[in-house]
Amino acid sequence: MSREAADIQFVYEALNKPHEESEEEEEDEVTEDEEPKACGVCGDLAKGYHFNALTCEGCKGFFRRAIKRSTQLRCPFLNKCIITKNNRRSCQACRFRKCQAIGMRKDMVMSDQAVLERRIRIKKKKMCDTSAELSTQQEQVVEELLSGLRSTFDSSFSRFTGFRPMDRDVLTGNQPSRLRTSSLTKSWCTAEEHGDDPSTSPYPCSLSAASSQSLSSSSARSFLSGCSEKEEDNVGDESSSVYTNLPHLADLTTYMIQDIIRFSKSLQDFRSLSIEDQIALLKGATFEIMQIRFNMVFNTTTSNWECGCITYCIHDALRGGFQPLLLEPLFKFHHNLRKLDLQEEEYALIQAISLFSPDRPGVQHHAAIDRVQENLAETLKAWIDCKKKGPKKHLLYPKMIAYLTEMRTMTEEYSKQILQIQDVQPDTISPLIMEVVSKNPCNNV
Repeated sequence: MSREAADIQFVYEALNKPHEESEEEEEDEVTEDEEPKACGVCGDLAKGYHFNALTCEGCKGFFRRAIKRSTQLRCPFLNKCIITKNNRRSCQACRFRKCQAIGMRKDMVMSDQAVLERRIRIKKKKMCDTSAELSTQQEQVVEELLSGLRSTFDSSFSRFTGFRPMDRDVLTGNQPSRLRTSSLTKSWCTAEEHGDDPSTSPYPCSLSAASSQSLSSSSARSFLSGCSEKEEDNVGDESSSVYTNLPHLADLTTYMIQDIIRFSKSLQDFRSLSIEDQIALLKGATFEIMQIRFNMVFNTTTSNWECGCITYCIHDALRGGFQPLLLEPLFKFHHNLRKLDLQEEEYALIQAISLFSPDRPGVQHHAAIDRVQENLAETLKAWIDCKKKGPKKHLLYPKMIAYLTEMRTMTEEYSKQILQIQDVQPDTISPLIMEVVSKNPCNNV
């Protein structure tokens, strides 16, 4: 249940509660003596001091109601009725007069609005004190996502090898690159390493005929399997590079995309979708998931991305051809998201929420994907309620969703800048990256 719905329920229950409130709803002084005390009005057993006098619960409630009456109380006798426990209901006027005589004060009676607000505070406090629990289904969702994340994301980047060097690693323009030969295809795309036999695996490693018509012939066969073209087909003449760090960033991005595809394929809900919807979701969410993963290794103190033995700064992206229109909001995004101090489970959940976005271009089965995303959102809320502490935890979920929304505009700008970079320096960016930023829906010829 959302917090808004919970608040509405609190108010509803408060408005429909009987007038006889418990003693915890009045700020009265309770006696600590163990010896029984008699009510100063009727002689019944007194529970404590109410409205400045020692009274029982019955006379406390009577005095509160009498204060709020709009009509004046009148004694049918001689205004000299003796009030006892047995006859205290016989004459309200004399009972009220007795209340005033022993010192009960009407200015200490809380208004209806104050009582309502107090009830809501008490209920909210009880709700916060009650430990929430994840359902069995939600625990399974978190376990699946966490397993998928850990198997496809290595914060030490130990599997990122064979890349083209960064420009700051190249000593001279004519020096041959010792890491020129890429091993992306060898390291991450072989069916033997993933344990996937294309002839037996239930998950298809190639596109259907219908969807392959909309993709380039080179990347259509490899998009969902994450396989890149051979290095010699992708790499241009580095000596003529305008963006000197682009070759290295292209290799890093291709590596990240391949792992994101593997993460998506590890999820049962994703595998159950059609090939067309799988491609549409990946094309829409890859940049967002990639940035969420980079955020896991972002250091807010140094403003660097610590990817194992390689540390990246924002200037590396500038030398790769990216412009401030993208980099400035992206830099702010990483600082803000990292300050939320998310746990690994929360990073996994927000990646999945980004992946299962039913409003991506080209999505055909919106309702099914929307149900998955809604379940993921409820799981994230429940996780935060269970695992997070402190008063700011209720702001965590809306902040995470706000940052996801913020990345939508950055995704558009990223695609635009990739296409601009490709025009200036062709044959450096891999077909896999170009397929991700392509706006062609997978169901169009």
